[in-house]
Amino acid sequence: MNDSASAGLPLLRSADGKPALCLVTGATGYIGGRLIIELLKHGYRVRVLARNASRLKTHPWIDQVEVVEGDAMNELALKDALTGVDVAYYLLHALMSKDNFEEQEHEMAELFSRVALQNKVRRIVYLGGIIAPNQTMSPHLQARADTGEILRKSGVPTIELRAGVVIGSGSASFEMLRYLTERLPIMTVPKWVNVRIQPIAIRDVLRYLVGAAALPPEISDAFDIGGPQVFTYKEMMQQYAEAAGLRRRIIIPVPVLTPRLSSGWVGLVTPVPYTLAKRLVASLKNEVVAADDRIRGLIADPADGLTPFKRAVRLALTKIKDARVETRWSDASVPGTPSEPLPTDPDWAGGTLYKDVRVVHTSDSVAEVWKRIESIGGDHGYSTATWAWELRGLADRMIGGVGLRRGRRDPNHLQVGDAVDFWRVEALNKNQLLRLRAEMKMPGLAWLEFAVEPDPETSGSILTQVAIYAPRGLLGHAYWWAVWPMHGLVFPSMARYCAQGKK
Repeated sequence: MNDSASAGLPLLRSADGKPALCLVTGATGYIGGRLIIELLKHGYRVRVLARNASRLKTHPWIDQVEVVEGDAMNELALKDALTGVDVAYYLLHALMSKDNFEEQEHEMAELFSRVALQNKVRRIVYLGGIIAPNQTMSPHLQARADTGEILRKSGVPTIELRAGVVIGSGSASFEMLRYLTERLPIMTVPKWVNVRIQPIAIRDVLRYLVGAAALPPEISDAFDIGGPQVFTYKEMMQQYAEAAGLRRRIIIPVPVLTPRLSSGWVGLVTPVPYTLAKRLVASLKNEVVAADDRIRGLIADPADGLTPFKRAVRLALTKIKDARVETRWSDASVPGTPSEPLPTDPDWAGGTLYKDVRVVHTSDSVAEVWKRIESIGGDHGYSTATWAWELRGLADRMIGGVGLRRGRRDPNHLQVGDAVDFWRVEALNKNQLLRLRAEMKMPGLAWLEFAVEPDPETSGSILTQVAIYAPRGLLGHAYWWAVWPMHGLVFPSMARYCAQGKK
């Protein structure tokens, strides 16, 4: 099975027979970063325009693309970026600008159109928003519609793809949905929760974007794109709760929440920046349902069909669901799927993770430290605060958990899959890494990770101990803060014991 969003699509070639050169703007954004990966997988050559090239250094594709540094509002920078380009992806917006973002978007689109025509670009591909007929549009959607019209009138064949809510970890609309649903089991909400929405998985958006590059040049039009299901926003929250393993939410629409109050409410409950939340909320009054599916006659559906909402949600929750946390991003359950969180996503993307990090330097060797790490738990206990772990184990048994009674298979050595009290060995790399996943009863998922490495400045070593907790629902957040005072007792002493052998 090929999990690439672009599998099975035709490849556009330049006049010299090479794969077409694609320019991607907005590379540091949610869509742009994932689109670059898909274009490269499909065989295209990729150039990136970035205001600050240094921000791209941590991207996994940086060594496979050409980077042009410059501002999209600078004509000379645009000329450099568009020279020799076959397909230009326009993924620019000014949503985070505090003032006059509509005017800025118009100016960017007009300049880009003019320079693209001058450089004989063969195709512009633009991702906008679904436009509801006969409805007054929010400033955000109006600006998106105006941008599409400017690009289509540029003289360069343009494909405008119009999407509603994009389902994928890192998408602002999806993260807003996620945090509202997870943190509020009971909520009073604005009446826009009854507006119909046609969400689409990020993998399907990317397939349309990649497929648009090879469409015949005579095709220049706007096309709605949507997933296989239509919900109200209220229904979508309930579907999300079910997909995420949460109880059904109690959602009470009220007519008194104005867009301003709604934006403040969303800004309080979710980590999505207020300026962005305000413009997204203002757009939720508009129905976003695809008017037709003409695009499916031009760009074939993937072999397994368009992605159902719940599957898209589960793919987007890979980071937590697969217990890979932030250690190995490449090990998600569906390798290479565009729904995975990326290390370069915004801090508020991918779900809340609470952490307690302890770093201890020691004169002991890596081998000595590792010996103590590998023998943790069971009869050896955890630290001077073993009593605290015993108390937690007793509480776990009282609510039907395994408690500490399982002990260990071997008092000194571990292997992947071993039980260690109420932990399970999830990853083990001798003399380097031990990761334990909690199997105690709690409203969330938890891991305890130990990493040891030589200290480059001494003959000793450095231990990094990280406790990680992914809460589930509002109760999960409350649980973390309820047990937080105990962290100051158990975690420092455990780190000292593993690093220095001092109880």
